[in-house]
Amino acid sequence: MKGIIKRIASVALAATMLFAVGCGSSSSNSDSSKAGSDDSLKKVMDAGKLVLGLDATFKPMGYTDENDKIVGFDIDLAQEVCKRMDIKLETYNVNWDTKEQDLNAGTIDCIWNGLSVSDERKKQMLMSEPYMNNTMVFMTAVGSDIKSKDDLKGKKVAVQNGSTAQELLKESDVAKDITITELATNVEAIQQLDLNMVDAVFLDSVVANYEKTSSGKDYGVLEDAAYAEEYAIGFKLGSNELCKKIEDTLKEMKKDGKVEEISKKWFGEDVTTIK
Repeated sequence: MKGIIKRIASVALAATMLFAVGCGSSSSNSDSSKAGSDDSLKKVMDAGKLVLGLDATFKPMGYTDENDKIVGFDIDLAQEVCKRMDIKLETYNVNWDTKEQDLNAGTIDCIWNGLSVSDERKKQMLMSEPYMNNTMVFMTAVGSDIKSKDDLKGKKVAVQNGSTAQELLKESDVAKDITITELATNVEAIQQLDLNMVDAVFLDSVVANYEKTSSGKDYGVLEDAAYAEEYAIGFKLGSNELCKKIEDTLKEMKKDGKVEEISKKWFGEDVTTIK
């Protein structure tokens, strides 16, 4: 199991070396990013709206509440960005496993919903500067006897399809000793955990902590098997102007205190890494 700890270190190092840069460094990803050929910002401004793609079950980043309204931390950030750009925000529910298709087809302008940075995703989309740290963790059922990664041997672990959690889990040393159940959403995974259909869920710590707090259930979290990641906004390759405009607006919001206000609303503190 020592390999899983090495994996944590390598992911953290990769985040430091590869993900500390945003739109400005990604221009080589696509010929369309050359000067004079990028009309991504103009299209959004002409349309008067930004279409944001999301998995509308991803609490607390972006999800459908009891009033059938899309809410969340990322949604509040995006709403304020759009307000300052004098455009409207429109949300579009995507299948997380095929989200890149909606992005490339122009159905959505960005993916802004707890999107973890990875090398594979950087090949498929333009990623902004990271704005928030995240950790992938194993969450166990209330009263579970699973207390460490060694206890996962022979157990069933659920994970969301199309997520970096899925990629990391399959690559980890733990994978050979567990049965992986792949589901469409984290909501389904947690439901199966509550019904004892799986023994653990591998997911974002942001989601795990929110579930524990909002539900009042004392889910377990394995502290010895965590993977460091970062959240960023995903755009179609070549959409440098739109990406940079949103990055710059977020930086303005950070300076005047709006980002902190939104973050405290959802997390009780400023958890962002925007500078």
